[in-house]
Amino acid sequence: MRFASHRDIARALERALRRAEVPVAFSAGFTPHPKISYTGAAPTGVASEAEYFELTLAEPRDPGQVRARLDAAMPDGLDVVEVVGASPGGLADRLEASEWQVDMHGVAPDDAEQAVAAFLAADAVEVERLTKKGRRRFDARAAVLRMRVDGRGTTEQDETYAILRMVVRHTTPAVRPDDVVTGLRQVAGLAPPSSPVMTRLAQGPLDEASDAIADPLAADDQADPDGRAGPPRPSSPTRSSPHA
Repeated sequence: MRFASHRDIARALERALRRAEVPVAFSAGFTPHPKISYTGAAPTGVASEAEYFELTLAEPRDPGQVRARLDAAMPDGLDVVEVVGASPGGLADRLEASEWQVDMHGVAPDDAEQAVAAFLAADAVEVERLTKKGRRRFDARAAVLRMRVDGRGTTEQDETYAILRMVVRHTTPAVRPDDVVTGLRQVAGLAPPSSPVMTRLAQGPLDEASDAIADPLAADDQADPDGRAGPPRPSSPTRSSPHA
């Protein structure tokens, strides 16, 4: 599912909404479309446990029932973890940063630690990427608030590899985890032999003092605690969470 594009997930969601008989509101005009607003979607090729969307309904529905019906209608690999009634204020304004895990198969943890130290010590690390507006060059270092080698993974062949954890501020243009990996190669020559496996673990408001990410739906949960699947989670839950 990590290779499903944002459009693939959007189409899957719209089909699931119809199957679940959720009364979605539609825009007016010649070509009405469902009122669904996506925020900070993960790039194709990246897994995520913290994707969000806002949905406008044509009539009131119990959030817990919407979550259960919609989750049952979604394809395997796309799980709706939580649905809550939206409180005042835009959701996009709350999503200030993301926490990422990067599994770097074939990279020794000691080599990764040296590369991370060199990256964090740099004043700027410029990388280049093709965007919708053409090829752009930007500083990947400024957006990285925290990064460390979080652990050592082991393959079936008992080979040890590095696992990175990083908190990246949402900027324009967006700095993605693959941009940081490119920066590690530039400053320290760290070149994984295979593509790293990247997973977004959380996104939400940023605590400037600790660089920790808070729950973006905390205010919504207090007003409506019944739309969550299972017990409360200590980290950021989601309105819609594709485990892709």
